[in-house]
Amino acid sequence: MSTGFAPIESAQEFAVLIGVITSRQTEELANEYLDELEFLAETSGAETKKKFLQKIDRPNPKTYIGSGKIKEIKEYIDANGVDIAIFDDELSPSQLRNIEKEFEIKVLDRNNLILDIFASRARTSHAKTQVELAQYQYLLPRLTGLWTHLDRTKGGIGMRGPGETQIETDRRIIKEKISLLQEKLKKIDKQMSVQRGNRGQLVRSALVGYTNVGKSTIMNLLSKSDVFAENKLFATLDTTVRKVVIDNLPFLMSDTVGFIRKLPHQLIESFKSTLDEVREADILIHVVDISHPSFEDQYTVVNETIAEIDKSVADKPMIVIFNKVDAYNPKPADIGYHPDGKDFALDALKKTWMAKLNDTDCLFISAQENINIDELKALLYKEAKAIFQVRYPYHNFLY
Repeated sequence: MSTGFAPIESAQEFAVLIGVITSRQTEELANEYLDELEFLAETSGAETKKKFLQKIDRPNPKTYIGSGKIKEIKEYIDANGVDIAIFDDELSPSQLRNIEKEFEIKVLDRNNLILDIFASRARTSHAKTQVELAQYQYLLPRLTGLWTHLDRTKGGIGMRGPGETQIETDRRIIKEKISLLQEKLKKIDKQMSVQRGNRGQLVRSALVGYTNVGKSTIMNLLSKSDVFAENKLFATLDTTVRKVVIDNLPFLMSDTVGFIRKLPHQLIESFKSTLDEVREADILIHVVDISHPSFEDQYTVVNETIAEIDKSVADKPMIVIFNKVDAYNPKPADIGYHPDGKDFALDALKKTWMAKLNDTDCLFISAQENINIDELKALLYKEAKAIFQVRYPYHNFLY
């Protein structure tokens, strides 16, 4: 049975992106979301041809956006060979169906696009199972959209019953599939829990952060390993664990899946097990891309998502690392003045509000350009040693 998903094809496809301006979402914020949606589309293999925004009081229950904007976008689609229309917000099954009839091309919403990217990035059995579970959970309430060949235009005696029967059959099959996947995940989680237990009592650290902030690059730098790193969203889906040794003090470091704004609830649920590494970590290392124009929002999104997963995680020791300082273009609000170009001193950053964030340890680095890495190692050593001394008080003389 088909899952009903419309993934981005391997060949180059052209997309239009559609967002809305509301009382809760300003034009500036809507444009930021569309920029991120463009990056998501690019990650999935599509090239964005044009972005559309409409100011509305509330979404149209039939087509999400107004009829005039639908007509405008349809004319652009027909004139420019567009293959996909991607909405920045979640569409209801009926909205999706109605828009597809109007546009006569593939229509996705942000959730469907993110799920498609996760499906293409999953490599291990664990990640594939988690993504498949999220896809089926997303699909279940949208089943009626798969049976357009039995809609009212072809209705009549003898048609309504079989359609409903087929939908109910598929609904039962999907529920059974969800149950089987959940059981499979429980078994995998139990195996991974045993693996974590076999690591002994080494101090554990976990890299957390928004997607594409440089967590894997930091992991490679500190552990001298070769974790896959790419300038694409969600390059890492599976949690990777490596041993790091600083001045003869060994500890473990985990690289976890990145977060994103408007992350589908199904993915948060199915990937909770992946973040057991975060729950069991002794130290959290929150990596922030300081060069991103919305890094403050990204910082907040990560903290809120972690709290949603497990509120107790917020009580763990945390180091905040502002990465990519080599690409940072400061705003007056950040440092109080415009430095000459981008060649500013790290000392200036250490006097900003960012350096005093929540009274945690904060560092400014560039993993790519190897800037301030010695200070990062020194801080990690200090934090790991403090935990090690409590855990093994009779081994203090070694360090």
